[in-house]
Parts: sequence; structure tokens; C-alpha cells
Amino acid sequence: MSPRDSRPLIAHVVFRFDVGGLENGVVNLLNRLPADRYRHAVIALTEATHFRARVNRDDVDFISLHKPAGHGFKLAPRLFRLFRALRPAIVHTRNLAALEASAPARLAGVPVRVHGEHGRDIGDLDGSNRTYRIVRRAYRPFVTHYVALSADLERYLVQSLGVSPSRVTRIVNGVDVALFEPSPPTRLPDDFPFLNETLFIVGSVGRLQEVKNQTMLAQAFIRLLEMAPTLRSRLRLVIVGEGPLRQRVVDVLRRGNARDLVWLPGARNDVQEIMRALDVFVLPSLAEGISNTILEAMSSGLPVVATRIGGNAELVDEGRSGVLVSVTDVDEMARAMLNYATSPRVAREHGMCGRARAERLFSLDAMVAKYAALYESLLRGDRRMHGRIGSSTAEASSGGC
Repeated sequence: MSPRDSRPLIAHVVFRFDVGGLENGVVNLLNRLPADRYRHAVIALTEATHFRARVNRDDVDFISLHKPAGHGFKLAPRLFRLFRALRPAIVHTRNLAALEASAPARLAGVPVRVHGEHGRDIGDLDGSNRTYRIVRRAYRPFVTHYVALSADLERYLVQSLGVSPSRVTRIVNGVDVALFEPSPPTRLPDDFPFLNETLFIVGSVGRLQEVKNQTMLAQAFIRLLEMAPTLRSRLRLVIVGEGPLRQRVVDVLRRGNARDLVWLPGARNDVQEIMRALDVFVLPSLAEGISNTILEAMSSGLPVVATRIGGNAELVDEGRSGVLVSVTDVDEMARAMLNYATSPRVAREHGMCGRARAERLFSLDAMVAKYAALYESLLRGDRRMHGRIGSSTAEASSGGC
């Protein structure tokens, strides 16, 4: 970055810049915000991995701080010096793990500090963790404005943390409806194992970690085979992603005599192509903000079975584009998948409804435009944007396709 460059710099602070929905949202912003308007730097408190290759701009700095485990008090002086050197106009932190950077940003004289709440982790599934609330309240004076990705997270900020509604803007994730489209699977990966057109393929995408709860999906798939053993010859499961939960998922499938019916290809860069080969998408998460993978599935024309948590109900129009199930009920998830497997016409109709909903309410261009409007307003000093930029609950939850 040239020191003479007059474009304002946005420093995006994340815990780790690696494969994930939050990080993918940062990539979309970097790639789509007007290049002649903003410069960008990505500061990873731990590491910026090869995932940075998804950014298609060559003027973005990636900075890895290699933070050790534990609270980052010792990192604060380094962040202070970094912000003084970079002189960003905006520091945008994301989720609790990066919130600590807002304090040194303010002390370094950064005029605008934005904090985004994207979702919850396994240690605070319902937002009731007292320690996390205390930490978030402690950093509240250092944050200029908040972004909540869902109505649930917006309520949490306002009602549980006492943030003024005028300091919160809700911006729902967007999806690239041109990249994720319901076209025939004419270009499947070479290693895709389920090429028989008579198969009914259930799929899920996400990091294999406890909060994503893929063991529940494995259990529900086995239960589905028990409910309808005659479907065993044509039912298949695809679980895309990598992480510490992988071996547990494999163990569940082996105990249920279903390992040979499931493909676990690890993390992939061709998710959009795999999506086109699926018949239904399932997200068994214990917690979510606004799920990128649900949006990608909807845009791909797939019906969605998801747990009734977080922002999932804002995305899935229940009974029209998918089904929501209890986060603890394996049988309910199995029945939802079974209903689609035995009613392919309904599955297609719900998938097309989801596609229409993604196009109407969740386009990537609309999301980027809302972030651009927020940044512009904050740089002008207008800090009361609530209700003018973010999506409305009524719009996102409206019925019909």
C-alpha cells in the first residue's frame, strides 16, 4: 500500500483467516467493495492461511500476529503500534475472539471501530454465558457501531448487552446467485463417487467441529435407513468439510453400517459444483448466525433441512423452502429427509422456492451495498443508522416465493 494513497483503509480483524463462513464474508467484501474507494488490510490474530488466495485483489495486506492461547492483553501493545503505523479509517472486528482489538484501535486514534457479531460458538450456544457477556460489555465503550448478522444477534446486543439500538445495524449475509445456481450437474468433480442418476443425495457443508454437529446428521442418516430400509440402495450422504469432529462422524457411520454410503471429501474449493449434485441440503448446527451454506444451498435450488436455532428461521421459509427441526431430535431430522426422499416433486418445488427467496432477499450485491453504505455513513460521522441500512425482519421472514 502506498503511503500516498488517499483511499481510506479498512482493517478487518479476525481470529484466524481460514476456511469458514465468517471469513468467506470478508472475502466477498474485499472482492466486491469498490476498489477505487477503499484499501484493505486483514489482520489475523493467529494466522492468515492459504485461504487468502480467494481474495482477487493484489492491494490487500495480510498480517498474521501468531497470538498464543488465552486472552490477548499482551497483544494489545503490538496492535496499538500496528494501528498507529497503518492509520486505518475503520477497524472492523468480528466475533468475540477479535473484539479485544477494539481497545487498542481506539487508543491508537482510529476514528471508527465497527464490531460484527456473526454467530455463537460451543461455549455460548444461547448467549447466556456470563463471562462472555461481561467481556462484551467491558469492550462496549471502544466500539463505535455494531453489525448483527441476524435478528437473534441484534436482540442479544440490545436486550442482553444494553447496546443502544441506534448503534446496531443488521446486515444479513448475501450469496452469489450467479455462482451458486440450480443448473444440471454437468461438471462434477472427478472424484465425486455418486454418479448414478437414480440416487437421492443428501448433503451438508461446514467445518467438522462440535458446534456444527455433523454427528447428529450421521445419526439421522442411519435412523432414516432404519425407517425405510428399502431406500438403502439409492440414499447417499455427502459431508463436505474438515475438522476435529471427522473421526467421530466416521465412527458413528461405521457403527451404523453406513460408512460405504457416505462421502467425506474434506475441505473443498468446488462446493458450488458439489451442491448441484445434491437433492437436499441439511444443516445440523447447534448455533448459527446467518448461515452462508444455507444461502448457498437455497441459491443452488435445494430444499433445506436445518435446526431451529439462531438465524436459520430467517432464511428458511418453513413449509415452502425447507423444514426446521429440533436441535436435539434425531428422529425429526430423519423424517424430514425421508419426506423429501419419498416426495422428489416437493423437494424440487421447495428448492425452487428457496432459489427465488435467495434472489429476492439475500443477494451478495445487496449485502455489499449495505456494508458500503454503513462504512460511508460512519466515515461521515453519522452514527445513527439503525433501520436505514440493515435488512428488516418483516422482509426476511415474509412468506411466499
